[in-house]
Amino acid sequence: MKTNNSSIKKSIHLLKKNECVGIPTETVYGLAANAYSSKAILKVFKLKRRPRTNPLIVHYHDIKFLKNDCYLNNRFMKLYKLFCPGPITFILKKKPNSNISKFVTNNKKTLAVRFPKHRTTRLLLKNISFPLAAPSANVSTSISPVTKKDVLEEFGSKIKYVIDGGKTKVGLESTIIDVTGRPKILRVGGLDLRTINKSLKLNLNYNFKNKYKAPGQSKLHYSPGIPIILNVKKPKKFSAYILISKRRYNNKNYFYLTKNRNLNEAGQNLYKILRNIKRKKYKLIEVENIPNQGLGLTINDRLKRASYK
Repeated sequence: MKTNNSSIKKSIHLLKKNECVGIPTETVYGLAANAYSSKAILKVFKLKRRPRTNPLIVHYHDIKFLKNDCYLNNRFMKLYKLFCPGPITFILKKKPNSNISKFVTNNKKTLAVRFPKHRTTRLLLKNISFPLAAPSANVSTSISPVTKKDVLEEFGSKIKYVIDGGKTKVGLESTIIDVTGRPKILRVGGLDLRTINKSLKLNLNYNFKNKYKAPGQSKLHYSPGIPIILNVKKPKKFSAYILISKRRYNNKNYFYLTKNRNLNEAGQNLYKILRNIKRKKYKLIEVENIPNQGLGLTINDRLKRASYK
């Protein structure tokens, strides 16, 4: 999709007035606001109905501006050069003189930062003098948006403007890695954990601890508001059944993540399918076993959180 310069100009105008704007990234759509403005950031929390204890990811164009807010280290620089811009978020130590709003970090001494790959949002970031705090553009705990339509479905007229960047390419939130000390994976995401391990020559595992050091660590998240049962071999007739690959038969209640067990494609389609099932008003979702490797690890993580009671 071609970049619309008028949409960039309109977004900049609103962001400078401390308003929130929906922006496309390669992962999911974000609800963006000036990360230096507490007034703007409080609007993000209010719109999303998000607990203020849950910190936000701040989006930068490149490390030139990041140097004003965070201390950089060798581990970060290695991963940055390999994978940025892209679906990876870093936890870094925040500088005491940073202008980042205290509400972004929940008064913590660390900051979650990333460099989105979507062409339109990169152009937006390049033409403003402040970074953007941009959590997913949805009401807290609900399904992440992968199109402009999804964002409007979540907020309606409550959001001033949404840039149309087409459907997101990754479809899953970024992988979060803490590089303030020995690297730790705080959230699996759109960048395969095996790829990170190979680049760092480490064997990092995903060990979730609900301490809100990073976004996306709440137990209930990404939920369509419908009960979800995982690893189901024989679904009930009245349930929506999510399958990892296409079958010869095509029941009306069957929803396929991919044609041939392609986990990247499955990740792209997960939230689209969950939202579609919700629109069709199913009362129960059942999911067949999904391989717990590559992006399958992320898909299973999202489904487990969506099914949390």
